[in-house]
Amino acid sequence: MTFSNDKAIYIQMADRLCDEIISGTYQDDGRIPSVREYAVLLQVNTNTAMKCYDQLARDEIIYNKRGLGYFVMPGAKQKIMAARRREFMEQTLPELFRNMRMLGIDIDDVRKAWEKDK
Repeated sequence: MTFSNDKAIYIQMADRLCDEIISGTYQDDGRIPSVREYAVLLQVNTNTAMKCYDQLARDEIIYNKRGLGYFVMPGAKQKIMAARRREFMEQTLPELFRNMRMLGIDIDDVRKAWEKDK
C-alpha cells in the first residue's frame, strides 16, 4: 500500500480496512487478519497496525476475542457507510459545489457525465 502524507498511516490503514468491510471482503463477525499479519501485508511497523486496530475497536468497527483475534462488529458496514456519507455531504460536496460555481459547471453537465460513466 502506498501511503500519502495528508493523514496518519494508522488512519489510512483503518480506512483501507473499512473499504474492505464495505466491499464484502470481511463480513459481520468474520475474522480479519491479525495485527501482525496486517502489518506484514502493508509493510508497516506492528505498533502502527496496533494503533489502527485500537482506533477501529474504539469506533466499534471491530472487536477482539481474546486468544482468537479481531472480528468485524455486526452492523459495521452500515456504520462505516453512514459515517462516510455524512463526511461526503458535509465536506466533499461543499468543496465540489464551490469548484463547480468557480468553473461554470452546472448540474446538467454533472448529470451528463454521470450517465456517460454508467
